[in-house]
Amino acid sequence: MAGSFCRSVPRTSLRSRRSDVLLLHLCYRRIHVSCSHRGGWDVDPVNPHESHFDKLLVANRGEIACRVMRTARKMGIKTVAVYSMADHAAPHVGLADEAVCIGPAPSTQSYLDIDAVLAAARQTGAQAVHPGYGFLSENPAFVRALERDGIVFIGPSVECITGMGDKLESKRLAAAAGVHTIPGHDGVVKDADHCVQIARQIGYPVMIKASAGGGGKGMRIARSDDDAREGFRLSTQEAASSFGDDRMLVEKFIDKPRHIEIQVLGDKHGNAIYLNERECSIQRRNQKVIEEAPSTFLDSWTRSAMGNQAVSLCKRLGYYSAGTVEFLVDSERSFYFLEMNTRLQVEHPVTELVTGIDLVHQMIRVAKGHSLRLSQNDVPLRGWAIESRVYSEDPYRNFGLPSTGRLVKYKEPLHIPNVRCDSGVEEGSEISIYYDPMICKLVCYGDTRKEAIKTSIKALDAYVITGVSHNIPLLRDILTEVSFVNGDLSTNYLSEVYPDGFKGHQLTPHDRHRLAAVAAAVCAKMELRARTYLNGTQSMSRALAAWDFVVSLLDEEVPCRVQRLDGMFKVEINAQDFVVQDNISLASILLEIDINNQPLTIQLLSKDETGKLVISYKGTAFKISVKSELAAAYSKMIPEKQKEDVSKVVRSPMPGLVKSITCASGDEIADGQEVCVVEAMKMQNSLVASTAGKVKAVYIKPGDTVSEDDVLIELE
Repeated sequence: MAGSFCRSVPRTSLRSRRSDVLLLHLCYRRIHVSCSHRGGWDVDPVNPHESHFDKLLVANRGEIACRVMRTARKMGIKTVAVYSMADHAAPHVGLADEAVCIGPAPSTQSYLDIDAVLAAARQTGAQAVHPGYGFLSENPAFVRALERDGIVFIGPSVECITGMGDKLESKRLAAAAGVHTIPGHDGVVKDADHCVQIARQIGYPVMIKASAGGGGKGMRIARSDDDAREGFRLSTQEAASSFGDDRMLVEKFIDKPRHIEIQVLGDKHGNAIYLNERECSIQRRNQKVIEEAPSTFLDSWTRSAMGNQAVSLCKRLGYYSAGTVEFLVDSERSFYFLEMNTRLQVEHPVTELVTGIDLVHQMIRVAKGHSLRLSQNDVPLRGWAIESRVYSEDPYRNFGLPSTGRLVKYKEPLHIPNVRCDSGVEEGSEISIYYDPMICKLVCYGDTRKEAIKTSIKALDAYVITGVSHNIPLLRDILTEVSFVNGDLSTNYLSEVYPDGFKGHQLTPHDRHRLAAVAAAVCAKMELRARTYLNGTQSMSRALAAWDFVVSLLDEEVPCRVQRLDGMFKVEINAQDFVVQDNISLASILLEIDINNQPLTIQLLSKDETGKLVISYKGTAFKISVKSELAAAYSKMIPEKQKEDVSKVVRSPMPGLVKSITCASGDEIADGQEVCVVEAMKMQNSLVASTAGKVKAVYIKPGDTVSEDDVLIELE
């Protein structure tokens, strides 16, 4: 029984071990104050005399739970956290006034367990529930259950959730409200053959997607009959796993579209406004990576037209609370309704920073029955905001396959002005296979887009994360890429800019020598420190020394000469001097140094006495070896290690759960044939053989948990 897991924890028992979370909360509030003169946060401030809920339960976890709690506290509302056994030490638990355990780690037995969440609300006397996003946020059965118990759901009505949650019905309702819609099949797809038939009628390419879907799950693009059959199969499995609803629909896929969404806000008195747009075109596997507000593409007429259609839909539905109407926009600025999300969006902070409107505050006010105090003319559009979604994943594998593990070192770049970090983790937090791999939403503000980009780059360079793979290298590279800087975007951005996948930041010759100079200076500093420990008499700050090094970087050997002068290292490479200021702290990962009088932020991720370094430079980690000239000469005599023949094994590209196996020992399989499906964070991943052959052994069975690089299947 879900109730057997319920345990209420008063805030006082958590305070001592969660002081770091409270400090993070204070830092967050300080960032808001520093941005208030630009991004707002005071367009519609909290009225202390306005009635409000006394206690609110947040039916979610991670960063969004922390985000809701901060605004609730600002409004004088006490908060209740719910958590799974895996999340017992999570920051959102310590941030709340009370916390209730609602079940084991799997979300189906905790965060998706309606009875367990209801029991927690009853037990703590919560008057209202904020669902955040995901989990139960768009579940009409959950809303009905709350209403039966007399608990207010902070979100729209059941009718709105039901109508907009079904992509077929939402398209009909949008068309009836005068919203432009995408051509497609107006009905549920029966099976794979039916899917192919519909796709031929519409004309390839088509989008196959879950009727009850969201967040990019249960979606595939098909450009041929084979694609349609495969896409229908995988999307159906994915939808059933993610939503418990495997109904599919098919519609025309618009090549090179922009994904632009309109934030709407309505109350229970018939008022509705739009809060301008967000550009969300940079995506991988139909999930957003970087968002910004406003869009570089929209003109004022198109913005107004899209906003008015979104408001028209809200008024026809009788929609109240915050919501998002998503559109695909083609190269001629024609726009088509995609879907409506009847909840708070992940990317809502960029809207908050450019409009000065706290969306969570507005949602809570509306749920209490208050009218909007804002009219359309009150909605500003000031400056620019960019959100980079920092995920625990490997960007070098299909732009981001999930990575699990513990955050060994974790430091957010909150010392940089105009930076906001919405996170639900801290140093020591565990990233597991059970939940979304998001670590943080890094949101940066500027008076112009150029300023917002510059601040984002600086913040990413200073963001320290070790213990798991993360996608900062990809985020950082995108922010400097020409098409992004020029605002030339589409949902095909990643595949067009990185057709062979992401390979990391590509060093120019000057970059290579600059990085080699930094590595040589670090090793010289390490040797000076060792020398000081040995003789105890030499002062590092005034020592005069010289070294002849060979720096190995990306299969290139760079000879260099290093001299230690007062307060600096002079590194000569190819007759060019690089002067590195000696403010290198070997005890710190984050190094903010000067090289040739230019500031440079790097991260010294690892080092050892043999001169092997890993340095994060412009977001990408580079393995570097620094040797003396003699050691470099000897190392060339060591024979190279033979590489493994990887064509004979199928390895798991990420941690996950084995959903199905389509081969057995002794089977003859073809090159490219699917052999199993592994699910990670509810995403289905079809694994195929890289060569034809006979199956020697199958080491897995359905339901097994596998780790990254585990051998799943071996060929003879």
